[in-house]
Formats: sequence, C-alpha cells, structure tokens
Amino acid sequence: MGTYLNPGNSGFATIKDKDYIDKTGLIRLINDTIDTSSKLTCISRPRRFGKSYAAQMLCAYYDYTCDSHSLFEGLEISKSDDYEKFINKYNVIYIDITGLLSELNGEGKDLINFVPLLKKDIIRDLCKAESRVDDTRRLSECLLDYVEYTGKKIVFIIDEWDALIREAKKNDKVQIGYLNFLREIFKNGNITPRVVAGAYMTGILPIKKDGTESAISDFNEYSILNPGVFTEYTGFLEKEVCQICSDKGLNPQLFKEWYDGYLFDKGTSIYNPYSVMQAVSRNSFESYWQKTTAAESLVTYISMNFAGLQDDIARLITGEHLEVDISGFSNDVETFKTKDDVLTLLIHLGYLAFDSITHKARIPNEEIKTEFVALLKNSSKSELAKLVTQSDTLLQDTIEQNEEKVAKTIDDIRMSEYAPTFYNDEQALRYVIKFAYLTCVDKYSKIEELPSGKGVADVVYIPQKTTADPALVIELKWNKTAEAAISQIENKNYPEIIKAFSGDILMVGINYDEKTKRHSCKINRLQK
Repeated sequence: MGTYLNPGNSGFATIKDKDYIDKTGLIRLINDTIDTSSKLTCISRPRRFGKSYAAQMLCAYYDYTCDSHSLFEGLEISKSDDYEKFINKYNVIYIDITGLLSELNGEGKDLINFVPLLKKDIIRDLCKAESRVDDTRRLSECLLDYVEYTGKKIVFIIDEWDALIREAKKNDKVQIGYLNFLREIFKNGNITPRVVAGAYMTGILPIKKDGTESAISDFNEYSILNPGVFTEYTGFLEKEVCQICSDKGLNPQLFKEWYDGYLFDKGTSIYNPYSVMQAVSRNSFESYWQKTTAAESLVTYISMNFAGLQDDIARLITGEHLEVDISGFSNDVETFKTKDDVLTLLIHLGYLAFDSITHKARIPNEEIKTEFVALLKNSSKSELAKLVTQSDTLLQDTIEQNEEKVAKTIDDIRMSEYAPTFYNDEQALRYVIKFAYLTCVDKYSKIEELPSGKGVADVVYIPQKTTADPALVIELKWNKTAEAAISQIENKNYPEIIKAFSGDILMVGINYDEKTKRHSCKINRLQK
C-alpha cells in the first residue's frame, strides 16, 4: 500500500519460491507477545543469518491488506492454535533501515536528515491510506488517529535497526535523534499502549546502551550471546541441514565442518543459513563471508591497541577457547574500553561463537577460520605480523630439517609475549609450540594428544590434500633430549597413526633444558 505502511506479502512469496526451510514457528513466539506487556522484541544476530527473511515473513502474516493463508498453508505456524486469531489482522509498518540509508547516500543527503525524512514518509503513507489523518500533526498524533480510524493497531517491524548506529558511529547528534524517534513510538505512555500491538526489531547489535542501561529499556532482547527461546530460529538446525543434504545427495559432515559451530544452550547446533544455501547452489565448500557485504573489517578491530588483544587472537587461531567478559560492551562499533569489548563485537558480528554457560569464545568453523587465516597472511601492522613471519620461517626450516634454526626460532618465540608466564613443564612447552607453528593453520589439520595404541603423540600436523608438504609428528620433552623424543616416536610407532597419509612424515623431537634455558631439536624423515 505504501513505502512503509502495509507492505503486503510479496516479499515472503518470493522467499517461498526458493528452497524454503520452515521457520514460521517464530511467528508463534511473537503471537504470544501481541498486546501484552512483552510486546516489544529485539533480536540481534550476525549478517546473513536470515533476519530479513524473518521480517518479510512477519509482514506477510500480520498485514491485514492481504490474504496470506495460501503462503502459510502446511507450514508450522498453520498448526498453531492461535493461527487464525492473528493472521492478516493488523496494520504493519515495516522499516528497512539499511534501505533508507542507501537512498540517502544515493541522493547525497546528510545523515542528520534521516529521522525527519523517515517521519515525513510514514506520515505520508498514513495520510494516503486514511484521508482523515492530518499531515500537519506530529507522527505520534498521526499514528493515534490512524489506529482510531482503522480500528486496527500496528505491528512494527524494523529490519537492521542498528544500521544507523553503525553508519553514524561518530555522530552523537544523529544517534540521539534516532533513539528519540524510537522512544517516541515504543517508550511513550500516551502512545505505545494505544498504537502498538507488537514490535519485532532486528539487527546485528543489541540496543545501544545509555550509560549502563538499554536506551529503549522496554524491549525484550535476545542477542547472539544468548538467543533464549529464539535459538532454533537463529540459523539452520542440524536436522534441517541433514534434510537438505539428504534431498540434494550432499555430505552433511562437510557442512558441519564448514558452517556449523554456533552452539547454544542444551546443545543446539546452529549453522550459518546463507553460507549453507550458497554451498548447496554452488556445490562448493568455501567461505562466502567476504562474498557479501557481510564483513566489517576484521583487521580494523583486532589491530586495536589493547593489551593482550593480539595474544588472544593468536590463541583463538590456534584453536583455544577464551573466556570473554561481555558485560562492558556498549552495543556499538565505536566505544571500546578493553580487549573484551572488541572480542564481544566479534561475537556479535559472527566471527566468534560464544558459550553463555562457560563464557568462552572460539572460532566456530572452517569458514570463519579461513577469514582469520586471510588476516594472518595480510598481517602487516599488528603484533601478529612478527609471529606470522617467525612461524613461516619455522615451518620451512622444519621441512628442510634445519634443526639448529628450528631450535633458535622456538627460543625466540619462547621469549615473546606469546609464551606462558610459568614455563615449567611439557604443557607450557606445548603451548609455545602451538604458537610457533601458527602458520600451519592454513595448510595443516592439527591434532593434539593423538592416541596410537602404544601411547599418545603430543602434536600431529596432517597437511591438506592440496599440498605436497610432509606431515609432522612432534614429540616434546622437558629436561631430557631431542633424541629421546625421536626414540619415543619410533618406539611408540606414532607414524602408524597417520599411515593413510601418502606423503613423507617428519618426526620432530623438541626438548627444553631448564639449566641452559634453550631448546634443542632433532628431525628425522620417513619417506614414502
């Protein structure tokens, strides 16, 4: 009907024309909030996790100017007891903040014009739909009149609500004006109860904080940190991906390795839906992260000068899980006080997965790992650059069996900021070795404590099939000898573990002597 008012169901109809995964159960959760004290819902999740699809689905369901029964027939929501009570019974105002920003940029208009133009356009739509609405009155008054004249409250659906907060990250005036616009509708005792039946607001970031509290405190928020009852609608479930694989004759294990990893309460495993469907349509497992407008600059954030941040990024790349304090994050892309604030932003952007029980973050899957590997390759200004250079040299010296150079490089890394504070046992040595061979994440699969039947190999690196590099079986010793480490590899027959690997295998023994405070190295090659 209008640009923002009652957009109809054509958007959802287009989505339904494709391979559609039924996520209409989300509607039931929103129905439970309609005209209650919990009617304001804000859901935040990374880009390409289906936020706009959900918004189009809700428009089609609530908009009274169309009949959407045929679109929802047979889907999960159609089996709900309150399906008929709510379908096509409300006015809908749908605002795509990203779309409006694109229009402003295309017309060369300043962001300060955003809210005035948005209000003007909504009033125009209201007047066009109902001639008795007076366009000289304020937006809140026009909304009141429109609801009174039509007899139907409004369901507000705001997509990418935080796009303006991110776009105007250095412009407090624009941000305050926008937040006041939202307060005028959703935190107004004279307007909200009489106009708003419900609200579904979605974006990448939770609602910006005003001090320590949410700037629009009446919203119930469900972020990627803890999606709560909306967990199964955050992305694709494992059973849904397995069904896709069954229908298309594809390998579910590869989908799990590449696009799973966002694990929430009760063990719910969530896949990136956009990447899954791209892999299906292209029949190729790769990173689709940078092939969209999805990625904020990863380098920008991890290059920030916070003590310990580079160390934490290196740990994450080596496969560690790190505890992150998410409490201080201001829900924007500008206000950072500590390294934990930066890591929390990376969680919201989808670069890290977060366990709300352990409060630990990690790199979720192979797709995101490739983004961090690309970061390593292009690292020039960060503290990681030196470590990457050392690691590249170390790997090459290992392959060429330059034992003294390998030992010297490990000495250097031991003395760097990446070494543990207490260097006093084989576990501490293993910690350093993981950083020393950091560059292997691009070419190798790392396995720690791999059982052989006769013992446990400390660290094994198996090269990808696309390379001709040898495998590495690394045994660590403390106050013994590198030769003793090699003897253990041979006596325990650790290379037998990877006998299916067709290339050469390097047996690498590394020892640390507490008296000399030096490492020694011995490397033997098994040729095939």
